[in-house]
Amino acid sequence: MAVKDRDRFSTATRIRLLGEQTAARVYRSQTKRQARRSRLTGRAALLALVVCTMVVALAYPIRQYVSQRAEIADMQREKEDAAQRVEQLRDVKARWQDDAYAEQQIRLRLHYVMPGETGYIVIDPDAAKQSRAALGAADRPWYANIWDGVDKADASRQ
Repeated sequence: MAVKDRDRFSTATRIRLLGEQTAARVYRSQTKRQARRSRLTGRAALLALVVCTMVVALAYPIRQYVSQRAEIADMQREKEDAAQRVEQLRDVKARWQDDAYAEQQIRLRLHYVMPGETGYIVIDPDAAKQSRAALGAADRPWYANIWDGVDKADASRQ
């Protein structure tokens, strides 16, 4: 038994045991590599390459298709808005074809009166305090706007 114990602690025995353990590890790692290699075959790699090529080849046309569909949707919205605007303008035109509406607008906008009528302009006391320039162009009669334009043109020459 003493020889056996002494043999167990000898350098040669320890080196042999280390060699066996290393060989077992190498064998295990080689079998793992072989198992990993067998999962990915040449056919699978070719299929992956074809799929990647198809994705790259179709990416630009699909992007163009999506952007063109969005552009078509925008154009349809614009078309609907334009059709709505045309309908509004037709309504306005139809209103102006009516003589009563035209007369009403002429009286309202141009301050015209029919022969035999007396025209009155009611002045608000607070409005009289404001100067002509403080009033907006839409708040004044059209002839006042024209006269202000003439005054401004004359003032710029002096």
